[in-house]
Amino acid sequence: MPEAAVPGIPAEVWDDPLAQQALVERDFGALCLRLRELTSLRQDDLALLTGLSQPYLSMLESGRRRLTSIDKIVELLAGLQVPPELTGPMLRVRPLTGHAGRDAH
Repeated sequence: MPEAAVPGIPAEVWDDPLAQQALVERDFGALCLRLRELTSLRQDDLALLTGLSQPYLSMLESGRRRLTSIDKIVELLAGLQVPPELTGPMLRVRPLTGHAGRDAH
């Protein structure tokens, strides 16, 4: 019997002021909790979407752990399908164009 597909994150959740505030504050535990409040997703679903374990997500949501690794933050935001305009310039992907702003001597 095939596994049920994990539901995605509906685009309209990113209009929610509390979800946006959690992003601004980089409070990823509050973000995950708010997304679960707005959707039918469980921690297990978020684990599948983000690559983070369910126990880690539980600790993140309860404030017992913080997400500090930029790689994990990028993975979380990508898995949650956060729109680029909400992630800030640090996490936006841009093409490599050489050494902009440096003299090419």
